[in-house]
Amino acid sequence: MIYTLRGITAALFISISTVFWCTPLYLMGLARFLLPIKQIRTRLAHLMDRIIDGWVFSNRFMVRCLHITHIEKPPLLAELDRNHWNVVVCNHQSWTDILVLQNTFLGHIPPLKFFTKKELIYVPLVGIAMWLLGFPYVRRYSRAQLEKNPSLRDHDRNATLQACQGFLERPTSVLNFLEGTRYSEEKKAGQSSPYAHLLLPKTGGLGYVCDALDQQIDNIIDVTIVYPHGTPGFWEFLCGRCTRIHFQARRYPTPPIDREARKDWADGLWREKDFEISRTLLHRPD
Repeated sequence: MIYTLRGITAALFISISTVFWCTPLYLMGLARFLLPIKQIRTRLAHLMDRIIDGWVFSNRFMVRCLHITHIEKPPLLAELDRNHWNVVVCNHQSWTDILVLQNTFLGHIPPLKFFTKKELIYVPLVGIAMWLLGFPYVRRYSRAQLEKNPSLRDHDRNATLQACQGFLERPTSVLNFLEGTRYSEEKKAGQSSPYAHLLLPKTGGLGYVCDALDQQIDNIIDVTIVYPHGTPGFWEFLCGRCTRIHFQARRYPTPPIDREARKDWADGLWREKDFEISRTLLHRPD
């Protein structure tokens, strides 16, 4: 019963917080759209990013007050600041990952912005909010669709390049889940993935971001998230059934420009990540 009450309280808190922070965000977004003065538009964009911080801070406050979980803080946080451009790559298992990443990096790097499916723009409040904040919306095409119409490949690339033009205006952190989807045993089997705990990494989106931001990128931050007692659904997380989260972060130089070399770089990164996950699960507390 206590878990259910905690989950209901957390869900209600997030809903109220989202309405609270989206109200000024929508007003600023409308003003930014209507006002032609570049300096004002830039200032409004900066304030809108601060609203992300406010929303994340509220969520972190809720997680702590309700004793939902404990996230292990990586030493790298002490070396980071909000004045640099970052690309964050991470394994992806649950919607919980995003909240964990936001809560952990709050105050240490600029607000995270990430690729999201086009369909999510219709999610009440949040969909339009992410659009106003410049999150790249991408479509998902099947292999058959791409083979029939290769020009579809350019849609996501153009959306990413357009979003990155805004990212160049001020320090930004771009989050990229290289697997492209949440992990499951079924997806792993379908890919014949050689990794024990990961899907195959895809470097297309990462390549678009690196090409668009060019020399502006200061850090590639690789994050490994491990849920020692099983990956929680978002509701399970809110209920407090995930008591501890392992969060490892390492910094790397910008990956190679060449497509094949970048793929080799990602494969090497994924081998290290797979080993880290196996090691963490082997030594997890009972």
